[in-house]
Amino acid sequence: MCSNNNTTCVNISSLIQPEDVFSRRCIWVNGPVIVGAGPSGLAVAADLKRQEVPFIILERANCIASLWQNRTYDRLKLHLPKQFCQLPNLPFPEDFPEYPTKYQFIEYLESYATHFDIRPKFNETVQSAKYDKRFGLWRVQTLLRSELLGYCEFEYICRWLVVATGENAEKVVPEFEGLEHFGGDVLHAGDYKSGERYRGKRVLVVGCGNSGMEVSLDLSNHDATPSMVVRSSVHVLPREILGKSTFELGVTMMKWMPVWLVDKTLLVLTRLLLGNTDKYGLKRPEIGPLELKNTAGKTPVLDIGAFPKIKSGKIKIVAGIAKFGPGKVELVDGRVLEIDSVVLATGYRSNVPTWLKDNDLAEIGIEKNPFPKGWKGEAGLYAVGFTRRGLSGASLDALSVAHDIANCWKEETKQQIKTVAARHRRCISHF
Repeated sequence: MCSNNNTTCVNISSLIQPEDVFSRRCIWVNGPVIVGAGPSGLAVAADLKRQEVPFIILERANCIASLWQNRTYDRLKLHLPKQFCQLPNLPFPEDFPEYPTKYQFIEYLESYATHFDIRPKFNETVQSAKYDKRFGLWRVQTLLRSELLGYCEFEYICRWLVVATGENAEKVVPEFEGLEHFGGDVLHAGDYKSGERYRGKRVLVVGCGNSGMEVSLDLSNHDATPSMVVRSSVHVLPREILGKSTFELGVTMMKWMPVWLVDKTLLVLTRLLLGNTDKYGLKRPEIGPLELKNTAGKTPVLDIGAFPKIKSGKIKIVAGIAKFGPGKVELVDGRVLEIDSVVLATGYRSNVPTWLKDNDLAEIGIEKNPFPKGWKGEAGLYAVGFTRRGLSGASLDALSVAHDIANCWKEETKQQIKTVAARHRRCISHF
């Protein structure tokens, strides 16, 4: 790297420690390193490509959008209309339904990568990423899993680091007293595919978010008997109101009304359509659904059929878990349920703290800079998809990040050209 005034020339060889010469291959990246080839990483890469900025994209799995391909259940569809879920510069195909299936969404993402010629480095896991203050560069160390060569270590050196691994990289698996003695089938919702294997069984679903609701619905549709654990308050809204997407209706109203009034309107309409959810064990929070999403990042449940089954008793709502025993669970209200299986719809968390060294991603996330400014940190660090705004928020983050990096990259490139030209003129003048 070389420019005038603000930066000095860097000899890349001086960054390499003697002990790394043979153990880790060092690669200079003339652009950003993007970590993660899910929707967020693809969106950044596409816009960088459009602006002719070089980059590399690292992905620990063997495919793009590994969460969607490997950790989602068969019946999953997008909860929002497709126009709110498409990535920048390429809409969904017109013949796709309003709520595409997970398979259609994966097809769209693969065509997106092909369209923009995005070629991630698959099976390459980031072990650490650290900013080298001495040289003003990022050092990203990775481990590549190769069928031919086994494991190979690399170190990428770059000016900009884009964290696009999202908030759902690792499963959250709570500890429960006595679970090891339960004896039945226990799995996380990320490993759940279909209720077919649970036909005729009594299943405890732990968690009442969108995943918990949809898993419970799928189990009921496959003639299982689901009981869903609800420990805290939750907003349940119909996916559509009067034939229009609830999300779209909320977004439209927010153009003309304050959030509190939009919340009040949505809750009145929901009460008319669903009735009193408190009556069935689903107590509403005191804060409205949109305000709660904005302040705490807690997403309301968009019901696609589970609530009628809750009203009819086909899906039972139960209290929190006290402890497990052989073939049973004791609840905090003293009740004991005989169960065959457990599905943990307990969500996911980010894995960034395990590899991003000496940096707190919360500093550039929702905790410090609320949407839409939670994408930029210091020293060339960026984050996409951490502002808890779903795919539409991640797309806006991606455009902001790509634009910012492109401006910096073009300015530095221009300065380098000027420097090389000046040196060339000096050389000519000597003859």
